[in-house]
Amino acid sequence: LSSNSQTNQPHSPSLTTSHTRNGMNVCPSKFNEYLPCHNYVHQLSLNVSRREELETLPAARAASLLLGASPKDYKIPLRWPTSRDYVWRSNVNHTHLAQVNGGQSWVQEHGEFWWFPGGGGTHFKHGASEYNKGMVTNETGDLRSAGVVQVLDVGCGVASFAAYLLPLGIQTMSFAPNDANENQIQFALERGVSAMISAVATKQLPYPSSSFEMVHCSRCRVDWHANGGILLKEVHRLLRPNGYFVYTSPPAYRNDKEYPMIWDKLVSLANSMCWKLVSRKVQTAIWIKEENVECLKKNAELKVISLCDVEDALKPSWQVPLRDCVQISGDTEMRSSSLAERLSKYPETLRNKGISEDEYTSDTVFWREQVKQYWRFMSINETEVRNVMDMNAFIGGFASAMDSYPVWVMNIVPATMNETLSGVLRGPFSTYPRTYDLLHANHVISHYQSRGDGCLVEDIMLEMDRMIRPQGFIIIRDEEQVISRIRDLAPKYLWEVETHQLENKFKKIETVLFCRKRFWAII
Repeated sequence: LSSNSQTNQPHSPSLTTSHTRNGMNVCPSKFNEYLPCHNYVHQLSLNVSRREELETLPAARAASLLLGASPKDYKIPLRWPTSRDYVWRSNVNHTHLAQVNGGQSWVQEHGEFWWFPGGGGTHFKHGASEYNKGMVTNETGDLRSAGVVQVLDVGCGVASFAAYLLPLGIQTMSFAPNDANENQIQFALERGVSAMISAVATKQLPYPSSSFEMVHCSRCRVDWHANGGILLKEVHRLLRPNGYFVYTSPPAYRNDKEYPMIWDKLVSLANSMCWKLVSRKVQTAIWIKEENVECLKKNAELKVISLCDVEDALKPSWQVPLRDCVQISGDTEMRSSSLAERLSKYPETLRNKGISEDEYTSDTVFWREQVKQYWRFMSINETEVRNVMDMNAFIGGFASAMDSYPVWVMNIVPATMNETLSGVLRGPFSTYPRTYDLLHANHVISHYQSRGDGCLVEDIMLEMDRMIRPQGFIIIRDEEQVISRIRDLAPKYLWEVETHQLENKFKKIETVLFCRKRFWAII
């Protein structure tokens, strides 16, 4: 791979270090990787013993609006699938992972590029692809035949495990904390692999109950056995019935005299939740969550575990403290082992949310037509978009319509709206700057304004600008006064704007803004 493979790199307009030519303040270059939900934790009183400092925290509003510039020598990211194996060094200009983990196949220097040679962490000595082939979950040893379609990868490194599951039709949400390996998620997103900054510590992960067929931890350095196994009980909450927990202990445990005690605690905790150990090879163990309600009730009677309240399973999980109890899954719906079928079939969980099958079908049809129009108006090659965020996903119709394109979609349901994530494939997020190619905002700005909590249009636009890559698109549908305000403000953010007319769900014409972030830098 040579640098000639990246063509048509646009030139950056001249800007001063203090403000743009139209008056918007610009962040100093040292803030071009600023994470508003993480970079001020030193100001807070947190439970460090439980690693609370690694979790996503509510961000304080900036005192003034500061526009983030791209780093020096930033280039438009390489396109998928090339980006799975190579990214520009100048876009993630950090050598820490290569220096610390270079011998472990995470990432290596390769001229102008970072190269990901198929490994995804310390365990994948022969590459993530071979690791996946060797994983045994049932008699056939095949993930798909075991019904695995959605996976959560804990402590994911640079997300190679997820990247190499994609050809198998398996979707993986990868997450890791903003810790000593602080740029691992930035590498993952630059590659075009679905990932977010997060940690399992004191709060529930931002996903509904029974979201995944597999939770994977390859030497993720999470103390699952600690604090009465409260973190492992969170895994139980997230796993669907007959889902798998794959655990590989860290190398340091080999010579740790306490490891036998740690393993015994893990086995005891798994048994208390009625999990079945189906495989153990060297340091890798695989349990299946058999939804044995009678077993759980018996263990509760014996005071081995406490059972969660039934209604807890239906509650939103955003910013909710971990519960030291075991949840009996109310999810008895049989799910297809085909992602395509899941995207088209009505999820019965939505019935509890008051969303009928007719509304689901109507939403699906509507967004398929809208997405066709979106691509026509953007007038770009499909490969120019990889990382997509739907900022108000509702029941995931937009993401479903995007499935035929080479993209992945991070679905967001604002915590202040009805919780519909149980019918959607992904959950909330925390992300680095310049990590998305397309943001879709459907009537989300007016929602925040209507709450009267001081969230200004300028605030939301600034966060959009932080997340979107240069030359990325922001598609906004909203009330006319919001659309007019954004159209007036867009030049200050160096956004190019086109206005188009499209039908809404009620067959009425509404204005849709197609904003494109210009490629600029401080010189």
